[in-house]
Amino acid sequence: MRILLLLTALAVPVVAADTIAVLPLFNHSKTAGLNAATLDWIGESAAETVRESLNSEGMLTLAREDRVEVFRRLSIRLNAQLTKASVIKVGEALDAGQVIFGEYEVTAGAGTERKIRLTARLMDLKRFHEGAEFEQTGPLEDLSMLETKLAWNFVHVLSPRSTVTEAEFFRLRPPVRIDAVELYIRGLLVSSADQKQRLFTQAATLDERFSQPAFQLGRMYWQRKEWRTSAHWLERVTRADSHYFEGLFLLGLCRFYQADYFDAVKQFQAVAVELPLNEVYNNLGAAQSRKGLAGAGENLKKALEGDEADPDYWFNTGYWEWKTANYFAAADRFRAVLDRSPGDLEATQFLARCLRKEGPKPGDRTEGRERVKTTFEETAFRQLQAEMKPKK
Repeated sequence: MRILLLLTALAVPVVAADTIAVLPLFNHSKTAGLNAATLDWIGESAAETVRESLNSEGMLTLAREDRVEVFRRLSIRLNAQLTKASVIKVGEALDAGQVIFGEYEVTAGAGTERKIRLTARLMDLKRFHEGAEFEQTGPLEDLSMLETKLAWNFVHVLSPRSTVTEAEFFRLRPPVRIDAVELYIRGLLVSSADQKQRLFTQAATLDERFSQPAFQLGRMYWQRKEWRTSAHWLERVTRADSHYFEGLFLLGLCRFYQADYFDAVKQFQAVAVELPLNEVYNNLGAAQSRKGLAGAGENLKKALEGDEADPDYWFNTGYWEWKTANYFAAADRFRAVLDRSPGDLEATQFLARCLRKEGPKPGDRTEGRERVKTTFEETAFRQLQAEMKPKK
């Protein structure tokens, strides 16, 4: 990556990045008349809200999938009540520096009202020290807001230098209907793709402000190559969503495959400002190249400078040079492709045309040969950023 080359050149000392694991809150609901089992999704919901918030504010959080896999390997039920020893064991298995865990309790109020108390605490696994504890109490219907308040507490403690204000934090995360939240979490918990799609769709339809199910749907339709439907959902992913930049990246690819290259450029440019990843520069340059826009060659070269082992980056720069009649430079690029991927027939054909100094011809099917990348390495980039921070 370009960031790795830059930081290495500056001789920035490497330190281990402190990662945060957020575990589902345990269900302590015992009030008569309440079916505690039907409330088990709440613990997962609180964990997702806290994890999403920390991640979107630039902190390194472990993915839910990683935690689920560790629970499986340790033979721990997802809704099991963990002892502190078990919390430490899970955290160590995840190689986390900090673990957030706790419990919740739903109680019956007056009439049909139900109240909930969320309690979460922080454990520093490096020092085996239990730190801050926070509690939020209110009507169950306000679950989304209570979870966001809990998340803000941890953002404030774990990132005290964060520039986001409390008012801005809540403005970017408006309350979501509780039935929509439940449907979304149940969608995460089921294994069937069809069930996931149905539950995510219901959640996103019930509350149009709910970004997370919109992203999940956008990614599902993208994987099926249903670009138009995917773009519809990805456009709803908000800035406070931890998948915001991945959503823009996928939206850019949707536009690229729909031949809407100007909008693809817009999406990739927005990502590149925050995440100067090789794949982003490559796709940006590819979209610009399709329309002959200024900057295409420069962005394709940035991708190549970041990873000279990738034959696709050599191919795209060679293709750009060929399109602009720089045959000698293009031939060098296509030779580099063949050094790394000897069986690349397309590169062989373009190399032959370069040697003949033969440019594009009408109807020869040489238009639109730019290659785009579909893998988005944001997590690796964030990890690298954290590790390269100077020691205090």
